[in-house]
Amino acid sequence: MKSDSVVIIPTYNECENIAQMIETVLGLAGHQFDILVIDDNSPDGTAAIVEGMISEHPARLHIIKRSGKLGLGTAYITGFKWALEQGYGYIIEMDADFSHPPEKLIDLQRACASEGVDVAVGSRYITGVNVVNWPMGRVLMSYFASIYVRMVTGLKVRDTTAGFVCYRREVLQAIDLDAVEFKGYAFQIEMKFTAWRMGFTIQEVPIVFVNRVLGTSKMSSGIFGEAVFGVMKLRLSTLTNTKKYRRRTTTN
Repeated sequence: MKSDSVVIIPTYNECENIAQMIETVLGLAGHQFDILVIDDNSPDGTAAIVEGMISEHPARLHIIKRSGKLGLGTAYITGFKWALEQGYGYIIEMDADFSHPPEKLIDLQRACASEGVDVAVGSRYITGVNVVNWPMGRVLMSYFASIYVRMVTGLKVRDTTAGFVCYRREVLQAIDLDAVEFKGYAFQIEMKFTAWRMGFTIQEVPIVFVNRVLGTSKMSSGIFGEAVFGVMKLRLSTLTNTKKYRRRTTTN
């Protein structure tokens, strides 16, 4: 039976994690979630693992295979469009490596479904700094990056770069997904900023973020650099009115 909620999981070389993640999410008690994996042609066989599990969960597990590494942002945009076409009411971003606690999916979905929130963010920083096993330099970079984003943009979110997010379908319908500019770290900032500027409500749900145990991190200095300069560009777009933050009208 199809759920009203889908979890989008982008993958590149996640063979150590993906099977366990799928079983964990599909086995959650309290709410049923479907899964869409967006795989960027992982050479380690990640897509084959997912395809092998689809026969066990034919109505709840799906995959889109892409030709190569095309960027995190474009993976999510692809997933968002698919989820909207399939009629899902709640669409969630999540990493494959268990850094985002799967059990918190229920809290994120509930915030949107029962508490009237438009965007629910799994936040590392709403109740302090809740990050486990990250090098101190990376913790400081992430924490102060969020402060920088808030100072420059005025966005009232403490974890602006969070990648564990639930959207009501109305939010993604209203945003022009083809106009989303950034592909890497800045994508998460741009989506929250755009939703906020359009008048949607955002609520942070506290989580404990645990650094991956298996597999290799995809973070790079280039991705972080995109975020630094991307934030300036977002702010300038509001000052110069070069980007319109109006809700698109939809028929469904």
